[in-house]
Amino acid sequence: MTRQSSPISAQAWLMLVGLGLLWGSSFFFAGVAVKHIPPFTLAFLRFAIAALALHIFIAGRYGIYATLRARWRAFLLLGLVNNALPHSMIFLGQTQIGAGLASILNATTPIWTVIVAHLLTEDEKLSSRKLLGALIGLAGTVVLFSPQLSTASNIPLWAMALPLVAAISYGFAAVWGRRFRDVAPPVTAAGQLTASTIIMLPVVLLHDVTGSLPIPPASTIGAVLALALLSTALAYIIFFRLISTAGATNASLVTLLVPPSAILLSGIFLGERFGTEDWLGLALILVGLVVLNGRLAARIMNRYPAAGK
Repeated sequence: MTRQSSPISAQAWLMLVGLGLLWGSSFFFAGVAVKHIPPFTLAFLRFAIAALALHIFIAGRYGIYATLRARWRAFLLLGLVNNALPHSMIFLGQTQIGAGLASILNATTPIWTVIVAHLLTEDEKLSSRKLLGALIGLAGTVVLFSPQLSTASNIPLWAMALPLVAAISYGFAAVWGRRFRDVAPPVTAAGQLTASTIIMLPVVLLHDVTGSLPIPPASTIGAVLALALLSTALAYIIFFRLISTAGATNASLVTLLVPPSAILLSGIFLGERFGTEDWLGLALILVGLVVLNGRLAARIMNRYPAAGK
């Protein structure tokens, strides 16, 4: 039995749940911070603080500086499609939509990833299972958008579309990230966040810095620090540790934990409430993700076989 299909240990489950809370809380922290900090500036602060923290954590190991010099162009593109563009889109969307809804839309990332991989690669084509999972997940997305498409809504359509654009961008990032397989994962994380910081700096200077910015309240500063240090830097460290101990397939289960975490936090602390379409859309997307994850679907079928078998 390979590591990727082996049972998850208690320690791995703790890391998995912790990672789901950290990444789920990123939508909550962003929802707090974006009320006082412009979206592009918030993205820049997240990248810059997290990159600095990871550079300190790595402390020159893994040949990080030689790798960054040799692959700076590739890191710039990875930083654009995996951080700068999607995070900016999510934060901009969260000026109008709640953290829970943003997290659900972002949960479609694996669905777009298999579609992009089918179009751009030769060895990751859509199988019947992947196609079924993608169609179920896309049906959930349509359900989420149905109130905006059929009736007047208080939520602008563009605000819901932006997290979806972010999810598609993550799909392209997953395909582009294949060329970093020979790079130590912490270096990839630090490299892309460093590149994202460089990309966002002129955007912030040209778009957001138009005069003196008021000092945000302490709660906002705390949300920014938590977003960068906990939901980004620490989350990356846990994620790579989880991959090394439990395997990539088991680590991918975190995708199922992020939306519930974001919904729980936003419901408790921000008072967000979901409608019927939101819950149905979430359920369809999660079912689609389970189908996409073939090993997870097989485990569920083996553990809970049909009656009479």
